[in-house]
Amino acid sequence: MTAKHCPLFGLRLATPRLELRLPTIEQLDELAELSIDGVHAPDFMPFAMPWTDTPVETRGQEVMKYHWGQLGAWSPEHWTVHFVVLHEGTVIGTQALGGRDFAVLKEVHTGSWLGRRYHRNGFGTEMRAAVLHLGFAGLGAEFALSDAFEDNAPSLGVSRKLGYEPDGIQRLVRRGIPATNIRLRLSRKSWEANHRVAVEITGLEKCLPMFGIGQSNG
Repeated sequence: MTAKHCPLFGLRLATPRLELRLPTIEQLDELAELSIDGVHAPDFMPFAMPWTDTPVETRGQEVMKYHWGQLGAWSPEHWTVHFVVLHEGTVIGTQALGGRDFAVLKEVHTGSWLGRRYHRNGFGTEMRAAVLHLGFAGLGAEFALSDAFEDNAPSLGVSRKLGYEPDGIQRLVRRGIPATNIRLRLSRKSWEANHRVAVEITGLEKCLPMFGIGQSNG
């Protein structure tokens, strides 16, 4: 597959410290190794789908299969782009931006994880700011959605910094016990008032039909 037939491979987001792009095979393998090395403390589960509980012997392969599966299932009506996040050329995590019926609803949702060794450096805020810029400035979104368990202080802190507002709760089962998931919503107006990270987008125009968009929105 080349950028000619899948222009997403030519899409790049750049912030002062980070580059976000679809991974090469080598970068995806690096991401898989990072997942084996650790994403969070063993006694904590930040994900509604506890994929980090899978055995380390198969976890890396599952990460790669998941990324390939998401790209293979892509349609303009239901898509999720999973970027690999690079800092000084090294893979440090992944950041996703997704949309369902985006051409009509103008809503995107985000998800991410960082290798544990890269926590507490402000990377989580910077990489989410990058895909929010893609969503709002590049694709013309009206809202961005996120969620996090009530005990996931780092994720909730990123959302507060970026201007999200509460959007209800959801009760989920996490590792066999009830847990409260907090839903969050960021409006275009709030994003415009709070975005402070410089983001450069390249290679978007050829991708717009894949997002269900006929022309650029900025």
